[in-house]
Amino acid sequence: MRLLNRRCLALMGVLGGAKKYVSTLSPLGSVFNSIPAPKKSVWFAASKENKGLFLIPELRSDPGFEMLKYAAEHKVEDLVEEALSPKRKRKIVTIFDEISNTLCCVADTAEFVRMSHPDYDFRLAAEYAVVYLSNVVESLNTNTDIYNVLKEVLESGKDVVPMDAVDIRVGNLFKFDFDLSGCHLSKTKKETYVKLSESVIMTGNMFMDGCHSSVELPKDKLPEHLRYCFNLDGDNVLIGGNHLDHWNDQVREAAYKVYHYPNESQVKLLDALILNRHRLATLAGFPSFAHRALKGTLAETPEMVEDFLNALSDRVKPIANKEYKELLKLKKEKASSNDQVLRSWDIMYYSALGRHQKYNISGEEFSPYFSLGNCMEGLNIVLKSLYDVTLQNVEPQNGELWSDEVYKLAAVHKTEGVLGYIYCDLFDRPGKHMMDCHCTIRGGREQNDGSYQLPIVVLNCNFSRPVNNIPTLLTPGLLRNLFHEFGHAMHSMLGRTKYQHVTGTRCPTDFAEVPSEFMEIFATDPRVISLFARHFRTGEPLPMEAIQNFCKASNMYAAIEMQVQIVYSMMSQKLHGRNPLEKSTTELYAEIHNQYMGVPYVEGTAPHLRIGHLNGYGARYYSYLMSRAVASEIWQQCFKEKPLNREMGERFRREVLAHGGEIPPKDLIKAMLQKPLTIDDMVDALVQKMND
Repeated sequence: MRLLNRRCLALMGVLGGAKKYVSTLSPLGSVFNSIPAPKKSVWFAASKENKGLFLIPELRSDPGFEMLKYAAEHKVEDLVEEALSPKRKRKIVTIFDEISNTLCCVADTAEFVRMSHPDYDFRLAAEYAVVYLSNVVESLNTNTDIYNVLKEVLESGKDVVPMDAVDIRVGNLFKFDFDLSGCHLSKTKKETYVKLSESVIMTGNMFMDGCHSSVELPKDKLPEHLRYCFNLDGDNVLIGGNHLDHWNDQVREAAYKVYHYPNESQVKLLDALILNRHRLATLAGFPSFAHRALKGTLAETPEMVEDFLNALSDRVKPIANKEYKELLKLKKEKASSNDQVLRSWDIMYYSALGRHQKYNISGEEFSPYFSLGNCMEGLNIVLKSLYDVTLQNVEPQNGELWSDEVYKLAAVHKTEGVLGYIYCDLFDRPGKHMMDCHCTIRGGREQNDGSYQLPIVVLNCNFSRPVNNIPTLLTPGLLRNLFHEFGHAMHSMLGRTKYQHVTGTRCPTDFAEVPSEFMEIFATDPRVISLFARHFRTGEPLPMEAIQNFCKASNMYAAIEMQVQIVYSMMSQKLHGRNPLEKSTTELYAEIHNQYMGVPYVEGTAPHLRIGHLNGYGARYYSYLMSRAVASEIWQQCFKEKPLNREMGERFRREVLAHGGEIPPKDLIKAMLQKPLTIDDMVDALVQKMND
């Protein structure tokens, strides 16, 4: 029996002798560990008593989106008139931000509802609103008159009210948005630009759909002993994934080769997406789409990104080679086939097996100690320690929520009061967006009367519901996801920016992930985990030895995992470089894979056609690695010795989180670390974190 099995069984009362546990959770933890009574329905947004989603009165029912979008459009028309008036009394940037706020408050709400509302009519109405307001935004971004007013103010440095550094930066960000829409181009070029933009959106969405599609093939194409390992549909086999965790080597091989076979439709869509992005960029005067995408980011240029990735690869390669040798040895001992070479489809399975063998642990043994309530308690401990902020459950008003399983939290500072609101939509349900994510409903900003518009966000996860008097239990991976998303939420809550256009996560992608990657580190630190990991029935703490073993196991084979991210990141750079499609995307992937990975590329496959982030992130896929590097450097320099350091927490809030995107990212990081951050620093931080 494994090390923790008898302990877990005893603590759950299965072996007898377990003491009755009296919960010592805070009110917040108790709420999230409660077992709700069965409901007749998981939504009630259209009930007669409804007071509006997010306390928006118009949203008593789905037609309310019609009222909201038209009201927003009319207000924007008035603001545009004010911007163009020779008698204008407010700064042009202030007016532009109010335009942005007016549209975002409706569009962001509609975008979230479109993805996650349980009622089809609400989702459909929200989708119409998103499309309608997107057209309004496109019309604004190609409005030459207001563009010229903004441009004149920025070039002269003078406005009706004197501008400060933040005004100038945000004004230039607005101008860049205009430039990205081709507003500065001639009429003919602008028309071409708009058509290319529409094509990019359409082909990108179609490519995304294809990334997750199943593959169907006649079952006689597979050996008989394999075909029944997959779903059958008459005479066909359906393969909906690469089955990388399956114990049988031949099953993994078959699934990998079939699932990653080069789908001709996906090939054409990706080619069209890349080519039209390149045309967009060159039409706007950029050498490549990567140059366009990276302007204003932490990395700044594609050249810096490639330097970072190559430097990281050089440092990681010898560590990864040792890990490959361990996995190959394990495969030779345990393989269900005669293949004695480590393959792409082997890495995930044998990595999990290696972790289990070395530390004798599994996620199932840890989950009873990570009830949702205990994990929320852990979040509260971290936030209270670092920022003097607590999460407090708020009783929602009737009809405020879209599901009776949503929790509303207030982020409350000890002296500053309520900083904002977080709606936690944490459980899976039919029709809900499946990706864990943070959605801004309303951004924070300074208002004309001197008050602050409090931010409102939603955290979307897909945890299992409580069942049979057992609260929701998280695996260590889900715990990291929860902390990650709350990192985004606290970026929004703690931001105190002048303008909502740059508040919280509304900053460059390679910086927006820093707070979330930073919070994730707390969910992997034994000293922090020990403060809240308690068995959900007995309150017994998870032994420190077990916590340390888990953290060590989580770090095993980190170099191989990093190589995968380097491959994806470099692929996105090369695809969006100066000379895209010089060779087929499959040839390019094979070349990059063989250069940066320690296992050979599998001939006849095209894994890049399953990377949806090539659409969503474009040339910015590297952002995960760079953000993790920045977060790791901040951790190493400021928190490693004392994770719950109030002094450093206050500095992190003051120098980083408070400013969103209103200050260049490199300046925020320099202020936090009290030195400039170099490529070598970032690489060192990632390698050091791997070795901790």
